[in-house]
Amino acid sequence: MAENIVNLDEFQMSDDELFAPVSRDELESEKITAPRYSYWKSVFRVFFKKKINIIVLSLLALMLIFAYIYPLIIGYDAAVDPYLNLRDSAAKHLGPGEAIEKFGFNIKWILGTGASGQSTFDAIWYGSSISVSLALICALINMTIGVIVGAIWGFSKKVDIVMMEVYNIIANIPYILLISVVVLILSASFWSMVFALTVTGWLAIAYFIRTQVVIIRDREYNLASRCLGTPITRIATKNILPFMTSVIVTLAATEIPSYISYEVFLSYIGMGLSDMSLGKLIEASQNAMLTPGWEMEFWSPVVVASVIAVVLYVVGQNLGDASDPRTHM
Repeated sequence: MAENIVNLDEFQMSDDELFAPVSRDELESEKITAPRYSYWKSVFRVFFKKKINIIVLSLLALMLIFAYIYPLIIGYDAAVDPYLNLRDSAAKHLGPGEAIEKFGFNIKWILGTGASGQSTFDAIWYGSSISVSLALICALINMTIGVIVGAIWGFSKKVDIVMMEVYNIIANIPYILLISVVVLILSASFWSMVFALTVTGWLAIAYFIRTQVVIIRDREYNLASRCLGTPITRIATKNILPFMTSVIVTLAATEIPSYISYEVFLSYIGMGLSDMSLGKLIEASQNAMLTPGWEMEFWSPVVVASVIAVVLYVVGQNLGDASDPRTHM
């Protein structure tokens, strides 16, 4: 043990240099020296720590640029561009190589042409902007209503009695059937599709949030807040919903791609949007699926719709995992 004793004379420093008096200020002694914790800073630190998230997020950003900015740059006109080469029979159903040979090399011809001689590449990205916009708007509406109603539903027993009856009735009606009926009654427009997807779409989300709230509401810190007279609305907004951030983000990650899938499916069976969305493009090119040399017209929008849905899901799931405070250690 004696060998571990350090001889301070070796440093050739005075006592004032080696030692400093400790302040006895009580306020200073109570200060926390640990770095301040920032929730969202920690979320993004954990999210970007994985290289796969950076790659997927970059791919999502690239696809959104093509969906929203590319049509603006080329001045795509949905009423004119699909029929520019309608009178040229030699421009219809061309493969990528044939289209480039006929029109010259241009990015718009790298996927060939469609039944009207239109650029498949341009049509896909214009359709993507419609499908993605539909999914984002529906997700925003359903998540907002679902989270608010679910939080109230989980706290109020009177609301719980009424909403359980509503849920038991509506939940037994197939969702796709309900959407189809609403679309048939209304016109097959963008906003009628939004209405069809949101008129009852929030109910399942609200029920899920209600279940989570019931699990959390009777924990000790919430019971203590209620005993102290804290309003239920404040307990819900301050004690419960922030705790469920990761759950809400994960739920949104599954909702957004599902609306793209609904739109594509309804359009494929002829009940979707009247606008040229991804689903409408797939429906319009059904005959090209089995025709030799025309396959690109069908599979291009299918692949793009699938990739967008998968990328949105992966980004949302990984962001939901990063939103869990337990991953911030």
